[in-house]
Amino acid sequence: MKGSSRLRVAVFVLAILALSAGAYFVLSRKGKPAKSAAEQTASQLWTCGMHPEVILDHPGNCPKCGMKLVPLRKPESSQASSATAPARASAQKTGAKKKGKILYWRAPMDPTEIYDHPGKSKMGMDLIPVYEGEEALSAGGAITIDPVVVQNIGVRYAEVKRKDFTRTVRTVGMITYDERRVRTVSARISGWVENLHADFTGQSVRKGDPLLEIYSPELVTTQQEYLLALRTVKQVAESPFQSVRKGASDLLASARKRFQYWDIPPSEIERLEQTGQVRRTVRLDAPSGGIVVRRLVEQGQYVREGATLFELADISQVWVLASIYDDEVPWLRPGQEARVSLPYLPGQSFTGQIDYVYPYLEETSRVVKVRVVLPNPGLKLKPGMYADVELHGPVIPDALVVPVEAVIRSGKRNIVFVARGKGKFEPREIKLGEEDGQGHVRLLAGLLGGEKVVVSAQFLLDSESRLQEAIQKMLQERTKTASSHPSQANP
Repeated sequence: MKGSSRLRVAVFVLAILALSAGAYFVLSRKGKPAKSAAEQTASQLWTCGMHPEVILDHPGNCPKCGMKLVPLRKPESSQASSATAPARASAQKTGAKKKGKILYWRAPMDPTEIYDHPGKSKMGMDLIPVYEGEEALSAGGAITIDPVVVQNIGVRYAEVKRKDFTRTVRTVGMITYDERRVRTVSARISGWVENLHADFTGQSVRKGDPLLEIYSPELVTTQQEYLLALRTVKQVAESPFQSVRKGASDLLASARKRFQYWDIPPSEIERLEQTGQVRRTVRLDAPSGGIVVRRLVEQGQYVREGATLFELADISQVWVLASIYDDEVPWLRPGQEARVSLPYLPGQSFTGQIDYVYPYLEETSRVVKVRVVLPNPGLKLKPGMYADVELHGPVIPDALVVPVEAVIRSGKRNIVFVARGKGKFEPREIKLGEEDGQGHVRLLAGLLGGEKVVVSAQFLLDSESRLQEAIQKMLQERTKTASSHPSQANP
């Protein structure tokens, strides 16, 4: 009786112990979530040494070049992202706000529109704070590199600054004649050249100097007719017939009009009236001072009415035609200062103004011509000389600038790497304005004053950022696939 009672007690105790052990095992299994299929698979990745964009979850050969794949360690950023994903999801569900230091504020629709204070975006939307540690989420490819490695690869930094921004365009130009100071001398009457006073190209003349004399039978006849008409007017001055007086006056006026058409000066007509002597030749005088740049007539040559005889140019003021590229055109306006120097005149410079920006590109050279008006004291500047030209653009005050070498241009986007300290780098898309020609470019959006950007080895950082971003995207896809099949995650 006593033996059976003890047996029942022992069986009861064993049953209690078995139930307790089973409950503990079940509770411990519930407290530890099973690894997802993505985490099990992502323990080891494989890539190609020649094609880093090839990332597989199994060993083998590269599908592009056939090289053997090498193991690739899972990036720390993806591990941190996977580890903090439940916490972020929980925070979003419960509506908890992210605590920590706010780095900057950005627009919801444009990640390049950032501010150092809260407010409204250009579209009128509330700005979103970016906390420390969240810049990786906003950029999609922030990386962390060992500080020793950063020092070994020679990473250099530059600070985003504000300054008065301007652009000085340095180019070359050619000195040429001021077209508004070029005069053409043409024959007003047909005849033979008898006395050629300006007899060589390059000769300097002053206004009123004789250029040549032309013998014209037509001119001789007109002078004789004028003298005859003049005597007739005097003879019929007392005539009682008005028609006779009017006819004589009209004949005299007609002859005088022909003199004016031929550009005979009034002094010559007055001489003819006073002396009554007919001249065989008519003299052509220089209409302005300058030099003879073209001479198209010879001694004894017969010239017809309207033929070009000379071209005169006043070089006391000259043009400099400078060549600029199309991206430099927006910086230049008429009235801006220009400085010209010549290798033939060391130590001397000449100051002028932009007079005109031509509205078309040269077809062969694909440049735009800019015309600079330049005084020429002492006639030191000779047409045909080459010159060094500095064109000074307008000043944009308090502009945000960054070194040109810090920008990675991908064609569609412009990227810089912002240094966050302790080996952490954030790729940031920016919007650029003009370059100043001295190694700086104006920022339109994407950076704040005082931030530090990488100016060397940024291409290595860019390749590492792209590689880690590709790995993270692949792991996220696998995580989504695994979460959609929970039965496969808990065998």
